[in-house]
Amino acid sequence: MVCSANPAPIQYLRNITFDTYQQLKPRVYNPDLPIRIAAIDEQSLKKYGQWPWPRTTMAMLINRLNDLGAAVVGLDIMFIEPDRSSPEQILEQLPDTQGLDEVRETLSHLPDNDSFLASAFRRIPVVLDFALTEQDPGHAPIKPTPIGGFVVAGASNDDLSFINAFDYDVIPLPQLSTAAKGVGAANAVPDSDGVYRRIPLVFSYHNMPGAKLPTEKLVPSLSAEILRVAAGETTYVLRNGGSTTTETIGTFLRQPGVGVIRIGKSFTIPTTGDGSILLYDTGHQDQRIFSLADVMKPGFDRSLVDGRIILVGATVEGLNDRKPSPISSTMPGVELHAQAIEQALTINLLHERPLVRPYWAPAAEDIFLLMIGVGMIFMIRRRGALAGLLLSLITITTAIGGSWYLFSALRFEVDPIYPSVTIFFIFVTGTMINFLRTENEKRQVRSIFSLYLSPVMVDRLSQNPERRSLGGEIRDLTIMFSDIRGFTKISESLDPQALTQLMNRYLTPMTTIIQKHHGTIDKYIGDCIMAFWNAPLDVPQHGREAILTAFEMRAALKKLNDEIQQEAARAGTSVPDLRAGIGLNTGPGCVGNMGSEQRLTYTVLGDTVNTASRLEALSAAYGVDLVIGHETAAVAPDLALLELDQVRVKGKLLPVRIFTALGDVTVAASDSFRELRSRHIALLGAYRQCDWDVATAALVGCRDAAPAGLSGLYDVYERRIAEFRHQPPPADWDGVYTAMSKAG
Repeated sequence: MVCSANPAPIQYLRNITFDTYQQLKPRVYNPDLPIRIAAIDEQSLKKYGQWPWPRTTMAMLINRLNDLGAAVVGLDIMFIEPDRSSPEQILEQLPDTQGLDEVRETLSHLPDNDSFLASAFRRIPVVLDFALTEQDPGHAPIKPTPIGGFVVAGASNDDLSFINAFDYDVIPLPQLSTAAKGVGAANAVPDSDGVYRRIPLVFSYHNMPGAKLPTEKLVPSLSAEILRVAAGETTYVLRNGGSTTTETIGTFLRQPGVGVIRIGKSFTIPTTGDGSILLYDTGHQDQRIFSLADVMKPGFDRSLVDGRIILVGATVEGLNDRKPSPISSTMPGVELHAQAIEQALTINLLHERPLVRPYWAPAAEDIFLLMIGVGMIFMIRRRGALAGLLLSLITITTAIGGSWYLFSALRFEVDPIYPSVTIFFIFVTGTMINFLRTENEKRQVRSIFSLYLSPVMVDRLSQNPERRSLGGEIRDLTIMFSDIRGFTKISESLDPQALTQLMNRYLTPMTTIIQKHHGTIDKYIGDCIMAFWNAPLDVPQHGREAILTAFEMRAALKKLNDEIQQEAARAGTSVPDLRAGIGLNTGPGCVGNMGSEQRLTYTVLGDTVNTASRLEALSAAYGVDLVIGHETAAVAPDLALLELDQVRVKGKLLPVRIFTALGDVTVAASDSFRELRSRHIALLGAYRQCDWDVATAALVGCRDAAPAGLSGLYDVYERRIAEFRHQPPPADWDGVYTAMSKAG
């Protein structure tokens, strides 16, 4: 059976669930039930003195309960040692001096206190308690007497093995136990979390003297013995739960252990497998209890005792008999015994439903779990995780709702936790298996298509198949165009194989750098790379990321040229350096799956793309390897940026401010760059104001401060200044240079 497993976490959650049920719908206390607790409380200790009280005091109280008409008195008190205040005990403690001879003589003729108490026991049916223990008390095993006999009907010796067993006992004084009508074990067995949810009615005493048969080792609990004495019965009958007539669903299922305990013909009590009654808790009830301090008062209400079962026990904190129950965080132990007796009375006299764990419950839970588990596996495989989650939620809701209904309507404890947790585990496991299978399929797709598409795009398509349809979205993007200058001449000097190898050596590191900086490769157009940022995935500060990419590409190209030159030197040949121009522009673009129904490509369209292409073409005209649009430069003011010009590119009416970048924040913070930038700004200011003399002087200063890579830029301005001296621009000239072709 699936639910035969009972791991501690599941048991804990199950207990919490059933406790919650009782808190939501506790057993209603019936004050008419003939049982009350005579409490040893603070008031009693104040009146009769420190505990333990003299046996004469206890005898007086027992006699008073007899006078008030108590039917049975159950004492949840251990009388295992002689009364220290007895004359005999005092006599043994007196010093051996002549002056005390008369005292000794007087004490020797006084009756023993325990005999007073035994005499009180003979006047009224009294049930004493004793304790079973696993610790050796230091004396030989003793048979507690008198107790009722046990008969097993419909149960086996294996069933008796489920009963709580102990090896040792601590029993009352023989003088007192022989005067009582019954003796029962007062042990209570908590669950693993320390809460008392079951009250045992029977125990197994392994070292019972003279016991040969398993039934001869059985002893009743204090609660069961009080019921037996109250009903005038002599025997207990133990039955297996699957064979009792109190269960009406069928007898083909068999619960291991004890299922029902009958006390003569008077009481039939459904139990758990270990012979315990499930506590259907009312919580602490003040109406159930009166103080022993009030018993001796002349005006005491006789109806609290007359014809009732009276349990005498401690309710005061200091006597350490407090126990947590499903409803109360702390409850007197004697009140747990009282509740067990109350439940037996309500079941048999008032015919109320008992709180039971039905013998068919484990099988029903297993069948439910098996059916839903198979359905869950099928659902996840066929319909996916969402359908499995929905079925899980329905199953868990049904399990908890059904369990609550069975508890509230029928008093059945049917476990909702194990099926719910197991179903959820099946859901998680099945979903994980599905996920791993899907991921394996995605890896296969990625491994095939990553050779053709950007890995980012393959990832996106594998996760979102619906995005394979045509369409695009408007996003703010940064576009890059990178082109090898003079590629035609290079290609003419190499055979196709060598040209292919060279292009692979160039494109591979450049692609790696772009993807490292979260860029998406749009396409390769011969020697040209087109890439963009901020699609399909969001890239914060994508303009700055693109500039940093250009820096790294610049360094990678230098490294590649060094390698090629070294290889050429070893081969005794010479090859020109590869030189690349890069254009960056930021702005809106339409990005998405473009193409036809037969073939798609993830690309970007728009004026921002066209401008980026024009900027890359202008790099050669301005003698720099990087041209950056104004919107891109604006997001990275901390980098070493220089404005190149204001230019009206072909096909656009509005001018574009273009920049180049010499390095990162370290370069930007250097004194040399600050000096260059200051002189460069002075050059552009004089140039745009047509102050050619000042511009020429600033140009000389720029050449002195600039690195070698900017000589081409200042050559451009030197030629323009010379041309404008010869043929000045119009009077309304705005300083904008108009590029007459894509290349400027």
